[in-house]
Amino acid sequence: MKVYMDNGATTRVTEEVFAAMQPYFCQIYGNPSSVHGFGREARKAVEAARAQVAKAIGAEPREIYFTGCGTESDNWALRGAAYANAKKGKHIITTAIEHHAVLHTCRQLEKEGFEVTYLPVDSCGLVTPEQLEAAMRPDTVLVSIMYANNEIGTIEPIQELAAVAKKHGALFHTDAVQAIGHVEIDVKAQQIDMLSLSGHKFHAPKGIGALYIRHGVHIQRLMQGGAQERGQRPGTENLASIVGLGKAIELATTDIPARAAQMSAVRDHMIGRILAEIPYVKLNGHPEKRMCGNVNVSFQFIEGESMLLHLDLRGIAASSGSACTSGSLDPSHVLLAIGLPHEIAHGSLRLSLCEENTMEEADYVVDNLKEIVARLRAMSPLYDDFMKEQQAAGKNA
Repeated sequence: MKVYMDNGATTRVTEEVFAAMQPYFCQIYGNPSSVHGFGREARKAVEAARAQVAKAIGAEPREIYFTGCGTESDNWALRGAAYANAKKGKHIITTAIEHHAVLHTCRQLEKEGFEVTYLPVDSCGLVTPEQLEAAMRPDTVLVSIMYANNEIGTIEPIQELAAVAKKHGALFHTDAVQAIGHVEIDVKAQQIDMLSLSGHKFHAPKGIGALYIRHGVHIQRLMQGGAQERGQRPGTENLASIVGLGKAIELATTDIPARAAQMSAVRDHMIGRILAEIPYVKLNGHPEKRMCGNVNVSFQFIEGESMLLHLDLRGIAASSGSACTSGSLDPSHVLLAIGLPHEIAHGSLRLSLCEENTMEEADYVVDNLKEIVARLRAMSPLYDDFMKEQQAAGKNA
């Protein structure tokens, strides 16, 4: 059996999305900026997709700008807002568990004279409105807090956090790359000024994303070039992928409660079995306020990379954290931020589901995981020492 449980890294393009895209490679191929009929036909498809994205998050079509990915959207939101408001203030607030697209952008802005406050999180990965309130200053111009964490799945209280930023006159941005299709989002009701998303997290192709910018919010453009995207994001539009993004987000946000309930059932089944059947394991992230498809657990005495290799040999795709940092030997900054020691953070495993994963697949993964953990621990000197200590303590009791 082959089981794909790395949907947090990327999802497959579904047949419906691919079918929607196909005509825009070889049949409807005009440049959307051209004035002739070919171009107008392409432009119509772009605007239809813009309307689909807007509807999915409660925005207006004129507030949606297509980008190349979530990373570009994050960079544009942070850098654009910082530069546009530099005369008002140079203080930015974010959290210690953001995606590196936000954290590295903030580090760069610090080199350019901006000051950034990195809010700590609790052991479940939550930041509170009270924390944000205490960090706000007269020169705070931007708050950027992710909607749901890409590694541990914790969902932040976005509406309450945005209200704090709004009260102090600061812009509020959220990286919602992992949240689309898993939670219901209404940017107007939640007072979100900017929101980043990426298509390949919800069955659209890679290389297409979007940034929502509330009407009336002015930020600097990230790149220089042509007048595409109403003069804000230059470059010939990625027509077929934009169509795919529109179709995918329409499907992903149709009846979210039912989809979330289905995924949560599989997720909870896996978590329940792992915690009950494998000793010395810890669930990371909030037990309730978490993404419906996220399972993140740490196993003592073994390395996460070793688990991944053994799972892969059995046809199971998973990750030890964010795919964007999988090449790093350092432990996850997210797991360290929630208080895990290095040795336990190194033994983490992220299983990220989509609506296509089944209970049968969940059981196959857990059954194999039990065997793999037992085998790796049998080869671990740390585990051997621990068991000897436990046995000695039992004799002396």
